[in-house]
Amino acid sequence: SGNYYNQGEIRKKELEQSCCVLGIPASDVTVIDHRDLPDNPAVEWDTQLLATLVLKHIEAKNINLVVTFDAGGVSGHANHVSLHAAVRYRVCTLLWVPPWGCHVLVLESVNLFRKYISFLDVLVSCLLPRDALFILTEEETEQAKRAMRCHRSQLLWFRQLYLLFSRYLVVNSLRLL
Repeated sequence: SGNYYNQGEIRKKELEQSCCVLGIPASDVTVIDHRDLPDNPAVEWDTQLLATLVLKHIEAKNINLVVTFDAGGVSGHANHVSLHAAVRYRVCTLLWVPPWGCHVLVLESVNLFRKYISFLDVLVSCLLPRDALFILTEEETEQAKRAMRCHRSQLLWFRQLYLLFSRYLVVNSLRLL
């Protein structure tokens, strides 16, 4: 629930506001508040538990595409890395054979230089191998920034810089898992 700084309730509301900006109805937002999955950048979550919860959500919402972090978690955040491990665990074991054809795309982590060159990374991303490449229009980039600004409790100085310079608000390269 994002309760690392005891702001879980605030962050839940910010998430709903952000999703609204992106056109995602509140009924499609699920916040998992589980005592064994603490919001903590240093804590790796239990892979099997998280995989079970993610699969339950996928089945309940009849989801056919999952986009997740790669093994680097984009920012190295242990919770993000754990999410990748859980999704990979479910995809790579016989426990999850998606009859409905659910596909998983993994967001590519890039080095620090590429991460903060904004639209300049489009050319580099076009030249490198990937399974999918999403290049946002100027309007989509502004919408993504509005959605990020809904997370007021998390907008520390370095995240303000992220809004200005991050390539992830302009271009995202992904691989099939």
